[in-house]
Amino acid sequence: MTTTFVVDRQDLHRTRWVETPAPPLPAGGVRVRVDRFALTANNVTYAFFGEQMSYWSFFPTGDPATGCIPVWGFGDVVDSANAEVAVGERLYGYYPLASEVLLQPARINEAGFMDATPHRRELPPVYNHYLRCRTDPGHDPAREAEQALLRPLFGTSFLIDDFLAANDFFGAQAVLLSSASSKTAYGTAFCLARRRGTPGAPRVVGLTSPANLDFTRSLGCYDEVLAYDAIGTLDAARPSVYVDFSGSATTRAAVHRRFDANLRYSCAVGVTHWSDPPGGQSLPGPKPIFFFAPAQAKQRLAEWGPAGFAQRHAQAWGAFMVPVTDAQRPWLRVERGQGRGAIERVYTALLDGQADPRAGHVLAL
Repeated sequence: MTTTFVVDRQDLHRTRWVETPAPPLPAGGVRVRVDRFALTANNVTYAFFGEQMSYWSFFPTGDPATGCIPVWGFGDVVDSANAEVAVGERLYGYYPLASEVLLQPARINEAGFMDATPHRRELPPVYNHYLRCRTDPGHDPAREAEQALLRPLFGTSFLIDDFLAANDFFGAQAVLLSSASSKTAYGTAFCLARRRGTPGAPRVVGLTSPANLDFTRSLGCYDEVLAYDAIGTLDAARPSVYVDFSGSATTRAAVHRRFDANLRYSCAVGVTHWSDPPGGQSLPGPKPIFFFAPAQAKQRLAEWGPAGFAQRHAQAWGAFMVPVTDAQRPWLRVERGQGRGAIERVYTALLDGQADPRAGHVLAL
């Protein structure tokens, strides 16, 4: 049997577990048992944008009223009808929040393969690539938890920083990041902070809830950290860019109204404030534009080549891991859980905005 965690597309708080007979292995396919995976606010963003950004299309449930949330993690090949992929291989990639998945390997090489399952062929390829752990230079068995938790998020952080820098920060002198305690936000702040001392490097300002002020300030990658209710104290004369990880309509409106024409760019990335989604209200300043990381990755892969892209990303990732895993004051505390109850508790906490920003949840069914 295959066990799957499904959510109601119209009400993300409504969830259930579904058991279905394991489908037969197709010719050339592999069956992968989902082992360990990360569950973060990023995954709830997938659910929130499931329809709009086709996230529900990766692992369809067969019921248009429900969806299966994608997660990043590790799986093991337990059955194979493909001579090039052996039983026992460990793979890193994009999985359903389920006990197993069938993949159709294509374009197989030493590094990994693409999943060519028909319904995934038109979806962004960055989500369809599976890495072979035995040949992945970025894989460290002792750091699988950190990889599952942060590698996909940091990929987005790396690309946001690159996008802003490539556009000369749109002439801004400061970059404001909401939900500054979130992992993707502080990954972006880390990348931006590495530019300190270089011409045109912007000031990095974090916006967060009062409860997360101390944690966010302790990271050291922000030049300034303010609570949301202090947005009115920001220097409105300083040209700025807003990178919105919260998706809060209230916060977005406050930033736009504070800066108006001095807000040079408004970048919408994620949603951590599910109860206050952005609406259709007219805002002063630039129209918010959604940042789609796969598009930026595609552009840079074409310009830098796969090896150049991998080298730049690996260098930034290695630097990021230093504070994340610091023995004395790590930015991330891995918390492991197993079973349906653990998954439900973490999911609900993330959805309700109650998760500890220093905790990173790695789960198994």
